Amino acid sequence: MSTTAPPRPSGTPAKRPPSQHPLSAWRASLLAPAAAGVATLCAATSVTSVVSGLAWFGYLFVAVLLIAATGLALRSLQVPTVLVGLGQLLVLLFLVTGAFTTHGILLVIPGPEAFGEIGNTLSAAAEQIRTGLPPVEGSQPILCLVTILIGLVAVLVDTLTVAAAAPAATGLVLLCVYAVPAALSEEMLPWWTFLLGGAAFAGLLAVDGNHRHRRWRTREAPGRSGKPGVLSAPVAVVAAAIVLGLFGGAITWVGTVGRIPFGSGGDGPGAGAGGFGIQPFTELRGMLDQGSNRELFKVRGLGTDRRLMRAMTLDTYYPNKGWGLHDEGRSQQGVPVGPQLPPAPGDDGSGSARRIDVEPTSWRDNWLPVYGAPRVIDGAANGYLYDQVSGTVFTTRSEAPPAYTEYASLKEPTAAELRVTPRVDDLPPRYTQIDRVDERVRAKTEQLVSGASNDFDRASAIWRYFTAQNGFVYDTKTAPANDSDALADFILNGKRGFCEQFASAMAVMLRVAGIPSRVAIGFTPGVQVNDYLSISTQDAHAWVEAYFGGKGWVTFDPTPLSDGRGITPSYLQAGTESGNQPDDTQVAPSTVQSSAPATGTPRDPGQNQPQQETKDATGDDDWLVDAMGIFAALGAVALIAGIVLRDRLRRRRLTPPVPPKDEPGPGDRGEGDLLVRAPAPTALPASRLQTLANWLPLVALGLWIAAVGFLAASVAWWFGLIVVIVLAGLSAPAAGREFVRRRRLQRIDRHQPGAADAAWAELRAECADRGLPIPTSDTVRVAGQKLAAKHHLDDEGREGLRTVIGVLERSWYGEEEAAQPELPPAFEGLRRSLRRNAPLSWRGKLFPKSVFRNRD
Repeated sequence: MSTTAPPRPSGTPAKRPPSQHPLSAWRASLLAPAAAGVATLCAATSVTSVVSGLAWFGYLFVAVLLIAATGLALRSLQVPTVLVGLGQLLVLLFLVTGAFTTHGILLVIPGPEAFGEIGNTLSAAAEQIRTGLPPVEGSQPILCLVTILIGLVAVLVDTLTVAAAAPAATGLVLLCVYAVPAALSEEMLPWWTFLLGGAAFAGLLAVDGNHRHRRWRTREAPGRSGKPGVLSAPVAVVAAAIVLGLFGGAITWVGTVGRIPFGSGGDGPGAGAGGFGIQPFTELRGMLDQGSNRELFKVRGLGTDRRLMRAMTLDTYYPNKGWGLHDEGRSQQGVPVGPQLPPAPGDDGSGSARRIDVEPTSWRDNWLPVYGAPRVIDGAANGYLYDQVSGTVFTTRSEAPPAYTEYASLKEPTAAELRVTPRVDDLPPRYTQIDRVDERVRAKTEQLVSGASNDFDRASAIWRYFTAQNGFVYDTKTAPANDSDALADFILNGKRGFCEQFASAMAVMLRVAGIPSRVAIGFTPGVQVNDYLSISTQDAHAWVEAYFGGKGWVTFDPTPLSDGRGITPSYLQAGTESGNQPDDTQVAPSTVQSSAPATGTPRDPGQNQPQQETKDATGDDDWLVDAMGIFAALGAVALIAGIVLRDRLRRRRLTPPVPPKDEPGPGDRGEGDLLVRAPAPTALPASRLQTLANWLPLVALGLWIAAVGFLAASVAWWFGLIVVIVLAGLSAPAAGREFVRRRRLQRIDRHQPGAADAAWAELRAECADRGLPIPTSDTVRVAGQKLAAKHHLDDEGREGLRTVIGVLERSWYGEEEAAQPELPPAFEGLRRSLRRNAPLSWRGKLFPKSVFRNRD
C-alpha cells in the first residue's frame, strides 16, 4: 500500500508545522538569549557584597539587554558568529561611551578623547578598589568598571549559549563572576544570590534542552527559514531597543558623568606624555600609592611665601568611608571666570592682590588649582566656572588647561581676630551636617574643647591633638583595622595614616564641635627650581579649612609631616597670644617638622612623601604596557613566520625533483626505446622545520592572550587574570582541536607508525566539525562514498580520498606504512578539496564539534 500523501490542491498553502510558524520561531529564537541574559544578571547580584547601592543594577540591565538584542538581530540576519560577537562588543562600547564620557561622537561613538576618559575612569576605579574596603561606594568609576566586566561576561555567556549551543560551558564563566566578589569581600556572599544564580543556570539548561528537542523533531533550527516575515519582526524590535537603550542611556536614563565637575585624571589628548588628576574623595583606611614623581605646575610670583595650592574642597562626610562631594558635586554651581570674580568669603577687598603665574605641565582634570582668595583669573580657557562657596575653579570636563595668571588675596587673619569672630549661619547646610559619628569620637572631641571659650581655641585644641606626643604617626599605610568604625579606630586606636586620614578625622571633629568645616585637596608649596616653584605629584596633599564668619575659611593642617613641606600659619605658630587650651594638647603638629628650608634643590623622588590619590597614566604600570607590546609583536612574528614556513614547505612537497634531460631519473624505467617516467616520490621537508611550522600558530595565539592579559592587568591584576581565563576558555576548543590536528599531520608527514590511522581519524574529525560525522558502523569505503557525496569533493579530493582509503586498508592487512610515500600529498589534496567545497564556518572553527563529541 502506498504511503504517498495525497496531492495538495492547487493554490492551497502547505501547512507549516507548529514549531515552524513565524511567531513560534521568533519566540524560540528569543528563549536562549533571554535565558543567557537572565543567568548573567542573576550571577551579577553577587556584586552587592562589594559595591554599595543598587545603581549598578540599572547599568547592567541595560548592558545585558543591548547585548542580547544585538546578538538576536545579527543572528537573524545570518551574520557569522565572530561578527556577532564583535557587534555585541561594539554596542557595549557605545553604551560605556554614552554613559561615562562626554566626548562621544553623536553621544555614543567613541573618539580619542572618549577613550582617554574611559581609561581615566577605569584608573580611578582601580585606585578606589585598592585603597577602599568593600563594599566600596557605587561611584561612577566603579559603575563603569562593573558595567564593562559584566558586559564582557554577558557577551561570552550569550555566545556559548546561542552560537556554540553549549550552555553547560557557561557554568565556569558564571562561577568566575561569583569568585571575584567572594575573594574581595570579608563576609560570605548573600545566600539569595546563589539561589538566583543556580535557578537561572538550571533554566538556561532547560531552555537549551527544549531547543535541542524541537530541533531534532523538526530537523530545522527555529528562525532559520530565511523568510522575510520571520526576520523582520525581531530585527525591527531589536533595532528600536538598541536605539532607545543607547541614546536614552546617553541622554538621561543612565549616568551623568561629565555633566558635573567630577574629577578624573589621567592621560589624554593634550596631556603630552601623560596627565594627572585628583580624585574628589578621601578614604579613612587604605594605602598611599606613591607612584612615580612628575612635575605638575611651575609657579612664579610667590617669592618666599609658602602657601597651599587648593584644587578642590570636599563638603560631605560619608560615615565609615571618608569625605566626598555632596551629591557627587551636582549641587556645585559657579559663575563664568571673567575679568572680575565675586569676593571669596572673608575677603573684604582690602589689601593688595598678589599676581601668581601658574604654568601646568602635566595636569589634566576638571579643577583649576588656585591660591588664597582669588579675585581675577586671566588666561583660563572658556568654560571654567568659579564657585564662590566652595572656593574652587572648575570646568565640566577633564582637560589640560593653558598657563594662567591669578590675582589673589593672601591675607591671613590673626589669632586675636579669629577669637573674637562671632559664629554665623550663612553657609549651606552641607558644611555643618554630621551624622552617624561614633559616640567615642564625640566624647573625645568634647574632652578636647571643654576648656575653650571660642571657636578658634576649640579648633586649635583639635588641631594640636594630632601630634606624635599623642601617638599619631605619618605613614603611607593605615594601621590594621581593630574596630568596625574606621574613624574611631584611627582617632583612638591606630593613629597611623597619611594626609587623607588626618584631614578627614579633624574635619569631622570640628563639625562635632559645632564649627563648619571642609576638607581641601591640593598641593603643598613645592620646591624652588631656578626662578619658579616646582609642584609635583609628590606634593599632593589634603588639609582642613574651618569657617569663621567674616574671616572666611581658615586653614588647619593636622598631618604631622616631617619632610619640611608642612605649613604652620602665623595664627597657629608659637608665640601667638593664646587663650585657654587643654593640658594634653600643648604641642602643635608643626613641632615635629624638620627645619628643612623652603627652597633648595629638587627633592629625591624616592623619599617618603605623602600625596593624595593621583593617577599616573605612565607610572608604575608602564612595564605592563611594554610587556603587552612585546608579547603582541612576538605573536605577530610567530604567526607570520609560521605562514611563510608552511607555504614554503608545501611548495617543496608538491614539486618533485626534475632529473637531467639525457639521464634517467631514479624513478624512470625503460620500455624498449621509450623512456617512461614513473611518478617520483615527493620530497619531504625537513622534519624539524615541519614541526616548527605546525606549532607556530598556537605559539602566536598564546602570546596574544598573554599580551591582552598584560594590558588588562594595567587596570588591576585580578582583571588581567580574569581576561586571560576568559580568552583561554574561548580559545581552548579551537586550540585543542589544532593541537590534535598538528600531532596527526606530523605523524603523517614523517611516516611514523600509525600514520594511516591518524589520517583517517583526522578525516573523521574534519567531517564532524562540518556537522556530518562519519558513523562508526560504516565501512571505510561506504564512509568514503558518503563523504565524497555530502561534501561535493572535486576530482583532486576524490583521488586523494581513494589513496587514503587504499593506504589505510593496506596498513590494516599488514603492509609496511613506510612504503606508502603517496599518503602525505594525497591527504593534503583531500584537505584542500574539503576547504574548497565544504568550507568550515566560523562557529565550526571556534567551537569544533569534534572536540565536544565522544570518541570511540
